[in-house]
Amino acid sequence: MKRLSRRAALASIGVALLAATGVQAQTYPVKPVSLIVGFAPGGSADILARLLAQKLTLSLGQPVVVENKPGAGATLATAAVAAAVADGHTLLFVTSGHAGSSALYPKLPYDTLTSFVPVAKVGSTPVLVVVPAASPFRTLKDVVNAARAAPGKLNYAAGGGGATTTNLAAEFLKADARLEMQAIPYKGSGPALTALLGGELDLGFDIPTSALPHIKSAKMRALAVTSQVRTSLMPEVPTVAELGWPGFEVTGWFGVLAPAGTPPGVVARLNKEVNQALELPDVKERLMALAVEGGSGSPAAFAALIESDTRRYVETIRRIGIKID
Repeated sequence: MKRLSRRAALASIGVALLAATGVQAQTYPVKPVSLIVGFAPGGSADILARLLAQKLTLSLGQPVVVENKPGAGATLATAAVAAAVADGHTLLFVTSGHAGSSALYPKLPYDTLTSFVPVAKVGSTPVLVVVPAASPFRTLKDVVNAARAAPGKLNYAAGGGGATTTNLAAEFLKADARLEMQAIPYKGSGPALTALLGGELDLGFDIPTSALPHIKSAKMRALAVTSQVRTSLMPEVPTVAELGWPGFEVTGWFGVLAPAGTPPGVVARLNKEVNQALELPDVKERLMALAVEGGSGSPAAFAALIESDTRRYVETIRRIGIKID
């Protein structure tokens, strides 16, 4: 028998690996899939992750189980997924705060860009500045005036804190308006909004997914929205930009990541199933009610968004000098 040349041997190994990947993609999933959320139950990320998991359970033929691992601005959950086996059975439900985490946490055990492969964008949404119904603040200008009159006296919560988009929206507003307010950390939107409703906080920054039910029940009111244009669900709520800070914009997004090295066929299958789920009438209706615009699109498009926002957030965080205690 002739000895195979090095080139032929490498080629045969490559063919074998491709074949193995193809088989894995065709048979995936072979066991329940864990969808890890880095925030406490009841918050925006948790609500959307559970909606998606319900649909993926039906289309994938295996249970998709949401696991909450709150703490450290979602970096604990993110680290766990980065270290997981890259076979598509452990996924991360991520928010746009992921893009700024490397600037806030310089000693992360993973790289926000290279340790993951983007699967699909799920949706996007603005951030709302909210106060409890009993608050004396009727407008964002009221908050600004009070904060300037007594620097450091007002307190607020911004979702899970740390690398979340809601936290960054608060920090950007504080920097642009030159405000000193005390940030109170919580492990997710659910606990933060509970504290706001209980009168423990002066104001909050959150997305409509979590805040809208409380606004509709008149337990809270929205003072401003951080998108470029007003949201169609609450057209009466002005943007931060039109209230005196031109160019101000912070828009959050949600998506699914897998550990780096996940077979392309598995990523393609997941992307297809997520996109199909987002087209379901009941999912569209639910997203609209939560003021979330459905995502859809390719893994490459989601990767480009993550890379773009990472550059923007990291640059801004370092320029402003945001620190995590």
